[in-house]
Formats: sequence, C-alpha cells, structure tokens
Amino acid sequence: MRILVVCGAGASSTFVAQRLRHAARARDLSYSSSAGTLRSLEIDLDATDVLLLGPHLKAELDNIAASAASKGVTVAVLPDDIFGDLDGSRTLALVHSAIGLSKGEPALSHVSEKKETE
Repeated sequence: MRILVVCGAGASSTFVAQRLRHAARARDLSYSSSAGTLRSLEIDLDATDVLLLGPHLKAELDNIAASAASKGVTVAVLPDDIFGDLDGSRTLALVHSAIGLSKGEPALSHVSEKKETE
C-alpha cells in the first residue's frame, strides 16, 4: 500500500511518514509512506492508495477528496495531536480505519484484495 502524507510545505509530513513507515515495518507490512506537498499533490496522487492530510488542511478537504476520488485514492485527515504519535502506531491505525480494515483482520490480505479489484 502506498501512503502519502501531505501538509502545506512538507516538513511536518516528513516526520509523520517516517514514523508510519517504521510502524508498518515493525508489523511486517509492506507499506510505503512518503511526504508530499499541496503543490505536487495532483502528480503524487497517481502513485498513491491512501492520502493523509495534515490537520490544518481541513478547509481544502472537499476539493482534495474530489480529486483523489477520481483516482481511487482514500483520504483521511490527521488529528491535531498526531505529531505526538512518536511510534507511528496511531497513524497506522488511522490508515487501517480509513480503508475499512478492522482490528482482527490481517492487513496483508486486505491489501492483496484491494490490488485485485483495481
């Protein structure tokens, strides 16, 4: 699964993406996460499965969600306190919630099913 974390300039999203990557790796999940900016979003969406928006971008959600939906990308807004998620586990849980993955469901099988339907 390809996860893109976007904030205005890309600075804080870099930390969130890095922590998310570590949390996924610790659970043996083959997820990639990267940081992006609003400026490059249209291009970056082509290589994205899940888009996480910084909390300060809530006002842009409708426009971004419409663009993302046209490319089959799931969008979630990060909570205000996400930058305190030092191990990335809350961010990973948010990703799983956004894609409809329940706590008892194996994450890898869900990703495989998603790819088969694309």
